[in-house]
Amino acid sequence: MNSVLDRTKQSLADFERRELKINGVSTIVYSAGVGSPLVYLHGSGTFPGFGFAKHWLKSHRVIIPYHPGFGESDDDSRIDSINDYVLHYLDLLDALELERVSLVGSSLGGWIASEIAVVQPARIEKLVLVAATGLIIDSVPSTDLYTVHPRDLLSYLVADQAVLKPFLPEGHDLDFLTLRYKETTSTARLNWERSGNPKLGQWLHRISCETLLLWGEQDRIKPVKQSDVWLAHIPNARVEIMKGVGHLPLDEAPEAATKLVSDFLKEKPRSKSAAIPLEKRAS
Repeated sequence: MNSVLDRTKQSLADFERRELKINGVSTIVYSAGVGSPLVYLHGSGTFPGFGFAKHWLKSHRVIIPYHPGFGESDDDSRIDSINDYVLHYLDLLDALELERVSLVGSSLGGWIASEIAVVQPARIEKLVLVAATGLIIDSVPSTDLYTVHPRDLLSYLVADQAVLKPFLPEGHDLDFLTLRYKETTSTARLNWERSGNPKLGQWLHRISCETLLLWGEQDRIKPVKQSDVWLAHIPNARVEIMKGVGHLPLDEAPEAATKLVSDFLKEKPRSKSAAIPLEKRAS
């Protein structure tokens, strides 16, 4: 019987695997496709794999790195702040000779992506934030997953729990348990005391590229109303709300969610001098 991680790896069967040393950290990067580069930054759990990414291969060169301390990349205890991850990825983009990219980040990856776009706005062609973490919103509080019982966790990640069942162990799966411990520990180093950057909202105005905020209407971790706050802080942003899905739209509704992203990335850039209407509609 294949382990959960074997099934996870199968989702990247068509991708080339590379190992790069980034500031001493062994970083695993998968890539495939042709066209303009799309870099996807994953969330705090990599076990569902990246099967949805195949939908982007016809129009983009898709690049999927594992964060240090996640998936197949090595851990590095020196990396214990979001700024460390931002600098790691700037080094990685340099190593891959990527001067300008479209950046798609989900959950924790959305937090990293937003901070990269704040620091180097000219480097980002377009930005997609999928149920992003990082912004502390007291008026619409997030769920602290450390308080959620493990048996209830799936219901917080997705509306349809059957979506994740193929990526859950059927018995004692040591590799799966080891991965979850590694990724949970890496996540805890970032947000054990504070689940976000209290100053992020102060600097989101620096994001100059067009930005798509993609949210699941039934998100129980980052309630959909949080999208309004992101929208108010990022100048050229708009929102797509997906009905019937939770915190992981790309995993729960891969065809619909990836199409929304692809359509957004294919749009011709609007004039920077033109007014960008704030748009919010259900899909």
